Amino acid sequence: MNATVHPPLVQPGNALSVEVRQRRSLGRRITLLMLLPSTLWFLLLLLMPLVIIMVFSFGERSAVGGYAGGFTLANYLNLGSRGAAFSNTLMLAPLGTLVCLVAAYPLAYFLAVKVTENRSLLLTLVIVPFWTSFLIRTYAWIFILSGKGIPAMLASLGLEDVRLINTPWAVLIGIVYGYLPLMVFPIYVSLEKLDKRLLEASADLGASAFESFRRITLPLSAPGIITGVMLVFILLMGEFLIPAILGGGKVFFVGNALVDLFLQSRNWPFGSALAMTLVVMMLLIIGVYLKLVARYGGRPADGGL
Repeated sequence: MNATVHPPLVQPGNALSVEVRQRRSLGRRITLLMLLPSTLWFLLLLLMPLVIIMVFSFGERSAVGGYAGGFTLANYLNLGSRGAAFSNTLMLAPLGTLVCLVAAYPLAYFLAVKVTENRSLLLTLVIVPFWTSFLIRTYAWIFILSGKGIPAMLASLGLEDVRLINTPWAVLIGIVYGYLPLMVFPIYVSLEKLDKRLLEASADLGASAFESFRRITLPLSAPGIITGVMLVFILLMGEFLIPAILGGGKVFFVGNALVDLFLQSRNWPFGSALAMTLVVMMLLIIGVYLKLVARYGGRPADGGL
């Protein structure tokens, strides 16, 4: 008995094949139409300002301030005059990020792993500082770090002449206070998703608590760590409020230099060159971030327990 050979369901040229192609074409047009508003928004609010800033960076300052047409590399060659702003930013931004990480990980671990009751209340307490203006919260640290605050308490303990306000230490304290919640939540989300059965299996295989943490908990929380670090670090690279208030004009970041160049001295071309340099630095950092995410995408550490 011969087997019946059925023709393909969709053959080139038949009506069903044409209908499938029409549906796919319609689906592509609908997708493009849905992406159009976001694409226009992206071009208008992100790419166009960057193009304008790039053009400005090769121009010259007009006699009355602002931008005058031209083409020169002098603005980029003069970036060394703002070396203090770059050095402060590249020193305190990574240091502040590291301190935030060291302080945030135990807190996130406690909330995600150890707390079984009132977790929502404790998470709310972490969010509470965001209910107040960042400016007001930063101003409050002026009193805390000035002569009548922590230095006065230290003086009563015999530690005289301790100066905190208008120093890099004051800026670092303000950074940790202001950005700590932004580090806590990405790490908390990663730890909260941790499969507890992996830890139980690790203990059954004879691993110590430290080994289980090093080989399972820490690698699986890596995406949250990387996200928190990048979120805090990128924001700190453009920070200007904390250095301006707690640094007292003595601890400048790149953000403070940009505010001065655009709003005070009105040297738009030099400010644009400084801004473009910062953008390039951030793109390089994001590239490193993407490589880290691809390499440490939440996998347990290799090797036996």
